Amino acid sequence: MNSPDRASEAIVSPYEISLLRASRAAVEPYAADLPGHFYATLFQRYPEVRDLFPEHMEVQHDKLVRALMLVVDLVDEPATLVRFCSELGRDHRKFGAVSAHYAAVGECLLATLEHFAGSAWTPAVAAAWTRAYTAAAGVMDGAATADAAEHPAVWDARVVDHRRHGRDLAEITVRTDLPYPYTGGQFVSLATPWWPKSWRYFSPANARRPDGTVTFHVRAVTGGPVSTALVQRARVDDVLRLGRPLGDMVLDPAARRDVVCVAGGTGLAPVLALLEQAVLDGVRRRTDVFVGTRGTDGPLGLDILHRLADQYSWLTVHPVVHDDDTPGAVTRLPAALAAAGPWRDHDAYVSGPGPMIVSAAEALYRTGVPLDRIHHDPFVRLDFAL
Repeated sequence: MNSPDRASEAIVSPYEISLLRASRAAVEPYAADLPGHFYATLFQRYPEVRDLFPEHMEVQHDKLVRALMLVVDLVDEPATLVRFCSELGRDHRKFGAVSAHYAAVGECLLATLEHFAGSAWTPAVAAAWTRAYTAAAGVMDGAATADAAEHPAVWDARVVDHRRHGRDLAEITVRTDLPYPYTGGQFVSLATPWWPKSWRYFSPANARRPDGTVTFHVRAVTGGPVSTALVQRARVDDVLRLGRPLGDMVLDPAARRDVVCVAGGTGLAPVLALLEQAVLDGVRRRTDVFVGTRGTDGPLGLDILHRLADQYSWLTVHPVVHDDDTPGAVTRLPAALAAAGPWRDHDAYVSGPGPMIVSAAEALYRTGVPLDRIHHDPFVRLDFAL
């Protein structure tokens, strides 16, 4: 599994896959307790790794559970699993992770799963988890090692513009110290000087510019120290840190299928970047963009989207008006999308709040779009019934 040439090879047998998923089902009722137990075990057995993590671990807990569930979901899709683990490995360089850490994490992860699985944890289950984790960790470590030969682990990014839009929203533009190699549509992990070990994901709202600047749309989340600091505390000349760009929500310049995009809230940012990337690459695929708006107010960047549509005949914008305070409003975007379909011959890109991603992806899938052509945040599980 370490070699790209072997990416299509199964890493575990069908029987082992059934064991992995059955054991996951056994521990899922304890999902809220699993991360705390894992990190307590890790820090007790390997106290030297504690300094790699932030003081407050709540968000890190959630990331562990989501990543673990996704690995099990993808275990019978080797190529997708290799891609996901490769990105995780490259991304973990920003934490200071080294090869020796993978064995420690695996040991403590299996101990945690055994603790919560109870009688469901058998020697066969333990062997299946060991094999799956060893393969995944090998891909992560290999990808990180290869990436270190070409890119820094982090980029310093100086704030060159900071504009508030209301109480909880800001448009922040930075310039990196070194060229930042991202493609429009990807997302980026970002840390602030006030919470230096707390990384949060944001999507650039633009494709790469000649001046090297990158713009982010950041909404302050209640209880979110990083987003709140970015909106309320960050100023011009503050220096942020960017991790490696991630995600495959990018257009394939060689593809010929039409495109449908669905965006809600700050999820419009990666769609704007994706469209700007299409312009830069000379891509002229017919593209329909469905974007949620509140009355006459739309998400930040809607004016840019309309200007692009005025300039390029291949782009059509479909505003979908809803009221965030209305129960069920999150369903209006998917409903409008389904009504305008079918989209079976399209490539689809969905970004926004997690529930919206799931419902929009389901609407697209029901109109015939295969799951492998629905691009979205990889940490959102599409848990609708197939």
